[in-house]
Amino acid sequence: MSLLRRVASALLCGLWLMACLAPPSLAQEQNPPRADLFAGYQWLSPGGKVPLLGTSNPVQGQKLPDMTQGFGLAFGYNFHPNFAFEGDYGGDWKQGFNINTYSLGPRFTLRSENMNYFVHTLVSLNQLNTPFGNHRGVGAILGGGMDLKIMRYFSLRLLEADYQWARQNFANLVPADQPDLRRPSFGGVRLRSGVVFNFGGGEAPTPPSASCAAQPSEVMVGEPITLTASPSNFNPKHTVNYSWTTTGGKVTAKDATASVDTNGVAGGSYTATAHITDPRAKKNNEATCTANFTVKEPPKNPPTMNCTVNPPSVEAGQSATVSCDCKSPDNVPVNVAGWNSSAGSISGTGNTATLSTAEAPAGTISVNATCTDSRGLTGSTSAQVTVTQPAPSKEFQQIESRLSLGHSIYFPTAQPRPTNPQGGLLPSQQKTLLALATDFGQYLKGKPDAHLILEGHADRRGSAAYNQALSERRVERTKTFLVENGVPADHIDVKAMGAQQNLSPEEVRTSLEQNPDLTPGERQRILRNMRTIILASNRRVDITLTTTGQTSVKQFPFNAADSLSLIGGREAEAAPAKKTAPRRRKRRPATKQ
Repeated sequence: MSLLRRVASALLCGLWLMACLAPPSLAQEQNPPRADLFAGYQWLSPGGKVPLLGTSNPVQGQKLPDMTQGFGLAFGYNFHPNFAFEGDYGGDWKQGFNINTYSLGPRFTLRSENMNYFVHTLVSLNQLNTPFGNHRGVGAILGGGMDLKIMRYFSLRLLEADYQWARQNFANLVPADQPDLRRPSFGGVRLRSGVVFNFGGGEAPTPPSASCAAQPSEVMVGEPITLTASPSNFNPKHTVNYSWTTTGGKVTAKDATASVDTNGVAGGSYTATAHITDPRAKKNNEATCTANFTVKEPPKNPPTMNCTVNPPSVEAGQSATVSCDCKSPDNVPVNVAGWNSSAGSISGTGNTATLSTAEAPAGTISVNATCTDSRGLTGSTSAQVTVTQPAPSKEFQQIESRLSLGHSIYFPTAQPRPTNPQGGLLPSQQKTLLALATDFGQYLKGKPDAHLILEGHADRRGSAAYNQALSERRVERTKTFLVENGVPADHIDVKAMGAQQNLSPEEVRTSLEQNPDLTPGERQRILRNMRTIILASNRRVDITLTTTGQTSVKQFPFNAADSLSLIGGREAEAAPAKKTAPRRRKRRPATKQ
């Protein structure tokens, strides 16, 4: 390969490498120094042979030694933030040999905040001084390095590594039959380190900017807005261009001022943007600013509504008509719907509805409706209907009288047992409960808030825990029977008293004597069976009535008339019972309750 082609190849390689690195570098430092000067230490390994004095036929060659003594200088002129034209000098010497190179060529630099990385490719004049004379040849340098920034005008070159090629001519010393030694090529390595002084440049120019304002910043729909842009840091000798856009409304622009038409704009917040450019400047020639404004819609008033009731007061079971008048303050279409009531049942379309009070309790019923306009705004109101109960019938009064007296049922000793909690309820006691369930079912139709209270008792025999559990089973058995026969479970309240509030024989006798519901014959029968009655009086469940939260007052601690069910029933029932009465068995002493 000819010398010219070798030099051209080196140049092309350097240019190719710089072209590959150029695109990402263009976004780096925008204001580099205008020039820089390197000075520092240089080490060289020439990488070639020269003729050895005193030899001939053939002439022997000797390798040039590594030259540890040397220095280098380089001056670069930056005609672009990344490209420079560089002049370079390097000198090295050792053992009577010295090499000086004078080079010129391009340099590419990748600049960052703290480091600069560069590559260069240089064409050089190579001067080799030897003990047998001075020789000049051509060469090339291809390499690169890195600089650490210390301050704006001073850097440290941490390392520079170059491939140094040269071609020499020893035709006056070596015959033509030794071409490699007659015109040898040197391919060596050059290393450098030192300081870099930076000159020129300066602070980066302040980029153009702009500020925008909207006046007024808040308007009602249809009102105009004036926009103003104020540019700065543009060349005052140049005329700049303005471009306006907005996210709401129609903008009409004239240079630094624009107006926004808000007709037909929905309420909300919007942004106007001005883009300012200097067509004569090649860089730092544009700026953008924004201004926010708010458009408010006219107030939206919800509809208003008034309702009337005809008649305002009805007896339970009757109907009332509710009429509503709904209007929109903004004169938009309205519609009445969503009828509901706190009791009874209501049906309606449009502005009118009918309230049925069938099965509704006495009191006040609230009727509600909602009016909605075409924009979705709503208004609601309510009307009150007073419901009265008709005077109770004679039959209802008789039922209430029977229930208000209270009833008592009785359980055999220790019944019901834990193993059979559904037992212990004798047929005579079931008969009492069936009559009570029938009466209470009828009573609920007139007093739907009425409740039955079941209060269970046990005598003092047995422990407190045993008595408490036994009384609980008695009230639960009674409640279960009533529920099975039509009494709603949520209208029954239970209390288990255990052995508390036991009745003494005197209290039982007093109850007997003061009960006006007993005939003389029934009273005598009870007295003859007093022991049975006294024992049973504390094995009972008392059933009382409550209405509207008040408990009906019991005349006696227990219903003495109900105790007749233990000894054959009332007189009307006792006569036929005598004919079929079973033979009396000998009583065993009671041990459990």
